[in-house]
Amino acid sequence: MVEVLDYDLVIIGSGLAGLRAAIEAAKTGQGKLRIAIIAKNQLMRAHSISAEGGSAAVLYEEEGDSFDLHAYDTIKGSDYLADQDVIEFFVRQCPVDIMELEHWGLPWARREDGRIAQRAFGGHSFNRATYASDRTGFFEVHALYDTLLKYGNVDKFHEQFAVDFLIDNNRFRGVVAIDIATGEIRIFKAKAGIIATGGLGRLYGYTTYSHLVTGDGLAIALRRGLEMKDLEFVQFHPTGLVPSGILITEGVRGDGGILKNAQGERFMERYAPKKKDLAPRDIVSRSIMTEILNGKGFKGPNGLDYVLLDFSPIGAEKIKEKLSQVREIGIHYVGIDPVESPLPIRPAAHYTMGGINVNVLGNTGVDGLWAAGEAACVSTHGANRLGANSTSECVVFGKVAGGEAAKWLLKNNNGVSLLEGDRKHAESIVAEVNNQNGDNDPYEIKRRLWDIMDKDAYVFRNEAGLTDGLKAVRELKKMSKSIIIKERGNVYNQNLIAAFEMRNVVELAEVVITGALERKESRGSHFRTDYPNRDDVNYLKHTIARREGDKILISYLPVKLTKWKPEPRVY
Repeated sequence: MVEVLDYDLVIIGSGLAGLRAAIEAAKTGQGKLRIAIIAKNQLMRAHSISAEGGSAAVLYEEEGDSFDLHAYDTIKGSDYLADQDVIEFFVRQCPVDIMELEHWGLPWARREDGRIAQRAFGGHSFNRATYASDRTGFFEVHALYDTLLKYGNVDKFHEQFAVDFLIDNNRFRGVVAIDIATGEIRIFKAKAGIIATGGLGRLYGYTTYSHLVTGDGLAIALRRGLEMKDLEFVQFHPTGLVPSGILITEGVRGDGGILKNAQGERFMERYAPKKKDLAPRDIVSRSIMTEILNGKGFKGPNGLDYVLLDFSPIGAEKIKEKLSQVREIGIHYVGIDPVESPLPIRPAAHYTMGGINVNVLGNTGVDGLWAAGEAACVSTHGANRLGANSTSECVVFGKVAGGEAAKWLLKNNNGVSLLEGDRKHAESIVAEVNNQNGDNDPYEIKRRLWDIMDKDAYVFRNEAGLTDGLKAVRELKKMSKSIIIKERGNVYNQNLIAAFEMRNVVELAEVVITGALERKESRGSHFRTDYPNRDDVNYLKHTIARREGDKILISYLPVKLTKWKPEPRVY
């Protein structure tokens, strides 16, 4: 039996982008729109709460910061792949939205003069990472959720796992989802939708991402014919805690922490003489791996060799005040108090620079469908994201997408209807996965995928590794169509959900590696040891991937330049 719920707008995902979109749609719609927001788990437990360090914004022009400076830092950090018209809009909107969060009760850290505090972050030439201790994402999610409660026309659905979008004749008509608690299949029939499902980080085993982040919205969009942009650019955060991969915020280095190798050297001085430990993330990650590969790291478990992140220059009192969560993580997960000893770290998969191809308003190209946040690629980050720009981007473009969707609905209030086969289609999607008679374990397929991605599509890449990786991923893709689901029953069938997640990450891995193979240069987070230089003549362009049948087709779009010409990235 399929339950049908009828809405004007459905928002898939309840992180920063989804929550902000819901608020803006409710405000713009002035109570005239029925809105649903659906979450894969609890609405306030999206992966956005894991963001620690800050949200970038120009707050103090009188002290030397400027919109052009933030834009230039972002564009240079992106290795010139970011669309510059998007960046100019973005940097001007950031402080507006930071102050809006302030008015909604977010407890930003304060300077001694009472004004909002900002800390240094990698690649930024001014201290503009606006923070709330080292729990910035947690407080942002809570401020947005509390604000959303003011709007009575937004229905909230916890533990809904999206498995398909209804799209016909390039027109969005709704979302097919499984109610995880009951196993019931639901169709959220809607005139418009916003995809805000986050990134694809769980393609990797060693990652800062929670297990929630399996690229569900991206994979559904790919299967539905939408374009993916720049998926080969996966950011590796320099400081993932060994062996878990848990994020150790860049705020540690922003507040004075330094990286040291096994010989006790502060090695970043060799790679980025000016910025040192606060160079952009791609540069710091490559520097760490170079030290490790040159034998200057410590031997770690399961091949996870590491270097050290030394907190001692910060001082015990500041660590306890500004980095209390990171301290707790060190004590709890590796038995090390960073007040007393350095933490073991190495680069971990952290962020998806690419995503669903959208314009600056979040339009996907499908009538009535927008995307925002990490699931979308409006091209704010290009080939490498600067720290603190992601949470700002989610709020800025979540707001844009929510407002645009509401305005569109007020002008295009034509209803959508279920087609005769929609209910049967919804049932068949779940049955097709649930009733396979194969013997491949979905969990084992995912573990094998992690091994492939951690080895062949990590910080350093080359043609031989990527070719082997692509062949192995395609084999896993075949295996994913012949699986066994051992758990039977409808209530919280996590085996079934895991099978869908496995299919999603395997299909997205093929896109990531295909794009990486085709891009025969090094740019930002994508570093090819066989093509170690940036090639602006041939590759100053966005990768567009589209699925046709069982093949991934690659094409390219030009990067939009306004006033900053590509130049060498020297830090």
